[in-house]
Amino acid sequence: MGAVLALASSALWGTGDFLGGSLSRRAHPLLVMRATQIVAFVGMLVVAVVSGEITTSLGYLPFGLAAGLFGMVGLSSFYAALAAGTMGVVAPIAALGVSVPVGVGLARGESPSILQIVGIVVAVTGAVLVSGPQRSEELGHITPAERRRPVLLAGVAAVGFGLVLVLVAEGAARSTVMTLTTMRITNAALATVAIAVLVRRTGVAAPGPRRSDARGVVAIAVTDTSANACYAVASTTTLLSLAAVLGSLYPAVTALLAWKFHHERLIGTQLVGAGLVLAGVAAIAGG
Repeated sequence: MGAVLALASSALWGTGDFLGGSLSRRAHPLLVMRATQIVAFVGMLVVAVVSGEITTSLGYLPFGLAAGLFGMVGLSSFYAALAAGTMGVVAPIAALGVSVPVGVGLARGESPSILQIVGIVVAVTGAVLVSGPQRSEELGHITPAERRRPVLLAGVAAVGFGLVLVLVAEGAARSTVMTLTTMRITNAALATVAIAVLVRRTGVAAPGPRRSDARGVVAIAVTDTSANACYAVASTTTLLSLAAVLGSLYPAVTALLAWKFHHERLIGTQLVGAGLVLAGVAAIAGG
C-alpha cells in the first residue's frame, strides 16, 4: 500500500506542476503559489477541524514549519534557476533532491533489497533523464558564469525539496493533517512576504491569477495537497528511502502531460528516461 500511495503522490505532484506551470505562463509564479497555498490551507483547516486533529499535541509543529520554510526556499530557488537558465539544465539537478531522504533512510539503518537498490538507481536516473537534459550544442551561447548560477540555484532547490520530503515524513509520524496544514499556512505567509519584497524592489505589481483561473487554482491546490498527503501516509507505511524515490518520479508525469496537451517535443533521451522510470518502479515493487 505504501508503494501505491507514493506512486500516487508522483502522479498528483506531476499533474499539479503541469497545471501550475501552465498557469504561471500568464500570472507570476509567486502569486500563483500564494493563491494555491491559501486554498490548500483552508481545505486542510476544514479537514483538521472535522477530524479533530486540530486539538492534537504540537509535536508536528516544528516539522510543519520547517517543511514550509524549506519548501519555499526550494520553490523560489527553482523558479530563479529557471529564469536564469533552461529547464533542461535545472530540472534534472532539482530532481536529485530525492538523494536527501534516501540518504537519511539508509543512515537510519533501512535495508532495501538488492533489487530495490537497483530499482532506486534506475528510477532516479530515469527521472533525471525524462526531465529533459539539455544537449551540449544548445548551450554554446551561454557563458560559464551564466551556466554556474542556475546550476547553483538548482542545487539549493534540490536540497530544499529533499529536506521537505524528510520533514513531511517526520511530521506525518505525529499528525499528517496538522503537518500539512502548518506547511500550507507557512508557504502562504512566506509567499506574501516575498511578493511584498518584489513589489517594493520593482515598484510594479506582478500579474496574478484571474477570476477565470479559479478552477485551475483549486485544482492545483487539491492535487498538491493530495500528493503531500499520499506521500506522508506512504512514508509511515514503507521505508522512507523507497517512498521518497517513488514519490519523486513526478517529472515524468509533467513531461508526458506537456507532450500531450502542450505538444512539447520529447527527445530520445526523455523517452529512454521514461522507460527507466517504469523499469525502476517495477524493480522496487518486485523487491
